[in-house]
Amino acid sequence: MLRWLLIFIVIAVAAWVLATPSSPTSMPAAFTAANGQPVLGCVPPARLAGADGTVQSDAPGGMTPFQLSNAVAKPLAGFSVAARVLSREDYDHGREADFSPVDLALGWGRMRDDAVLSKLDISQSGRFYRYRWSGPPPIPPDDIVRSSANMHMVPSNSAIAAALDAVDAGDRVRIDGWLVQIDTPDGWHWRSSLTREDSGAGACEVIYVCGVSRQ
Repeated sequence: MLRWLLIFIVIAVAAWVLATPSSPTSMPAAFTAANGQPVLGCVPPARLAGADGTVQSDAPGGMTPFQLSNAVAKPLAGFSVAARVLSREDYDHGREADFSPVDLALGWGRMRDDAVLSKLDISQSGRFYRYRWSGPPPIPPDDIVRSSANMHMVPSNSAIAAALDAVDAGDRVRIDGWLVQIDTPDGWHWRSSLTREDSGAGACEVIYVCGVSRQ
């Protein structure tokens, strides 16, 4: 009788463990993709952007690098941006394309406004984002630099890659993830900018993307 009682207790405890939901802190965060379905990616930073602009935060000490195909992505800072997609460019060649198949040129603040964007000629190529205007600039050039950027998207999984693939120019999106440095075994490096004040070579953000949502 005692033997059967012990077996019943063991089975009951096992069933309770299996039925108990995991703690939310142990699960990756879910985000709404462009198609309205939740997308599971890496755990995003604690501080996320609101309706407009960027938020950058320190990476926790001892944070484990993300494992990529034949490379690692070292987190440099938490990063979240809510912005308008000014342009997108897909890439299928070059070392960078092994990790980032798409760049998004993003604008926030006054670089979301139709009145400003209608006076700018915006393009992307060669992993750069370019803009031109005729006559006086629609806003001070320093404001353009501080309110827009070309960002290299490194999807954390296939679902995030699909969500990024659905993003089009003109969309208003939020991207959550980590600014990273990618290192390969042969010594090649690709490091993210850590400021929105720069321009030119090395000024782009390299983002390991955890979440994509359309606003």
